[in-house]
Amino acid sequence: MSQQRYRASNAALRDRSALLGVTPPASGRSSPFGTSHSEPSGHRYVDDLEGQNDEALEGLAAKVKLLKDITIGIGNEVRESTVQLSQMNDAFAETSGILAGTFRRMNNMAQRQGCRWLWYIIFLVLVFWFFIVVWWFRR
Repeated sequence: MSQQRYRASNAALRDRSALLGVTPPASGRSSPFGTSHSEPSGHRYVDDLEGQNDEALEGLAAKVKLLKDITIGIGNEVRESTVQLSQMNDAFAETSGILAGTFRRMNNMAQRQGCRWLWYIIFLVLVFWFFIVVWWFRR
């Protein structure tokens, strides 16, 4: 009767270990049930734990490699973006120099001609705006 109860509790332990993971072995104290009944030996249990540790280490190593690859990719992207921003900064500086020269020449021309050029510019802006509005409504 006690062996049937032991087998039933052992089966419940196996089911529980399948659901919750491996349960630790007996504490080493003497048991009235004995140790000859399909109870894992200490060496076998240690090997199982080592195998689980190795699997967990492989999983962690894969995750670390993935994180390393991601950080290397982020670093490369930052370097490329820095180069692009530097090139854009140079292009904007060149453009601002060109625009400053153009506005300086335009102001010199405006001072020589008086205020008549302002009316020409306003007229051209209004004509351009009219063509844009007509084009927008005809689409």
